[in-house]
Amino acid sequence: MRRRSFLALTGLAGLTLAGCAGAEGNEGTLSFRNPLRIPPVLDPAPGPDGVKRFALRLQEGRSELRPGKHARTWGINGDHLGPTLRARRGDRVAMTVTNTLGEASTLHWHGMRLPAAMDGGPHQMVEPGATWSPEWNVDQPAATTWYHPHPHGRTALHVYRGLAGMFLLDDENDAAGLPHEYGKDDIPLIIQDRKFTEAGELDEDFGGTFGLLGDDVLINGTYDPYFRVTTNQVRFRILNGSNAHVFAVGFADDREFHVVASDAGLLSRPVAVSRLRISPGERFEIVASFEPGEQVLLKGFPGRDEIEDGAYDLLKLKAASRLAPSASLPARLAVLAPPADGERTRSFKLYGSRINGEPMDMARIDEVVPAGAREVWELDNITFSHNFHIHEVVFRILDIDGDRPPEHLRGPKDTVYVPGKTKIRVAVEFGRHTDPKNPYMYHCHILKHEDKGMMGQFVLVPPGTEDTTPRRLDLSRHAGHH
Repeated sequence: MRRRSFLALTGLAGLTLAGCAGAEGNEGTLSFRNPLRIPPVLDPAPGPDGVKRFALRLQEGRSELRPGKHARTWGINGDHLGPTLRARRGDRVAMTVTNTLGEASTLHWHGMRLPAAMDGGPHQMVEPGATWSPEWNVDQPAATTWYHPHPHGRTALHVYRGLAGMFLLDDENDAAGLPHEYGKDDIPLIIQDRKFTEAGELDEDFGGTFGLLGDDVLINGTYDPYFRVTTNQVRFRILNGSNAHVFAVGFADDREFHVVASDAGLLSRPVAVSRLRISPGERFEIVASFEPGEQVLLKGFPGRDEIEDGAYDLLKLKAASRLAPSASLPARLAVLAPPADGERTRSFKLYGSRINGEPMDMARIDEVVPAGAREVWELDNITFSHNFHIHEVVFRILDIDGDRPPEHLRGPKDTVYVPGKTKIRVAVEFGRHTDPKNPYMYHCHILKHEDKGMMGQFVLVPPGTEDTTPRRLDLSRHAGHH
């Protein structure tokens, strides 16, 4: 059955169209007058106890997002967005997250493998005026991860106002042959679509099936941006930090570029593509080549689904007349074992804003998983576009509607786009931090869907204790940090 026929039969066609009203893009409207803002790096030296301590402050601010107009925004250690955090595998990191906002929030370390009590999900709320102090050991390969709020029912608003930042993890394998000088040839790109009022304030109307789909785009909080290229090759760490929009990223001249990493780390080898589809919460690292003196546009091209509507000019790349030479891309990047066979299969039906027909219940444990398990999770989307993020884990895509994924989607991931009427199977590798009383989340990362309840919870427990683990939580234990 064709997808639109299915939507009409289920009465969802009108809802889906409502989700994209006004999302026409910004193509041809920019002059690329503003240098791309590069978020400052927060990479503290370890203290005498060997711990790297990061101080983060959630705060209100005002930002000139549109020229000559100021908007009320939120930021982390500043008026809008947050610093790029940096750590290495083996580091002990300690955060102090102080909330100076007028309402409770959280910070979730998206892509980080860590104990559930440190995860920053909706059970770790930080009340106004309070400080939360999670601490953990970084024990995962180099990756582009990020951090953002996760308050149940309010995530869309908190991220949209500006609470987000990158968290880069390094290890001994990452820098070999890849551009790695931050701000020069290793560039973060946080892509976020927005709508503005006539006065230049953020439009916070999250109506429609998908919530807000905006015609303007900020890159690292910069409107109308350009970047001056000074090296032959540039590595871009692309994060779709939007609430809902899915972008098909590529260059205006259709040049090929190489994907070198996905959410959770390096691919086995560079993969040449000319388009890269990226949904909210996903990250890809790409390496692009430039010639002296040339200018080229990085664009978001219209896609097949309503959530991909609109043509976007994202960033103008202006190459200097002389470019410093870059090392050749390595033929091999990482040794990736084949996806492990699943010890069991769990099925998740995505429908409307429900998973398996259930809305999110903060006290209900939906799945109990033995620590260290290898499982297959089957994601069956029977309605309009969704995506799926699992906290703590790394997974590999096994197949999309029975077909093997394209090569750039065969690497380590934690978030995957699941278009309407699509079934995707992923091989999930769970961690070993057991805690029967603090859950991890899995959810759609289209933030309106997440806020409406398209989320479930799982706990990791010692193997053999799954059947005796309580399926209800005592929420008084999760009353928030005061």
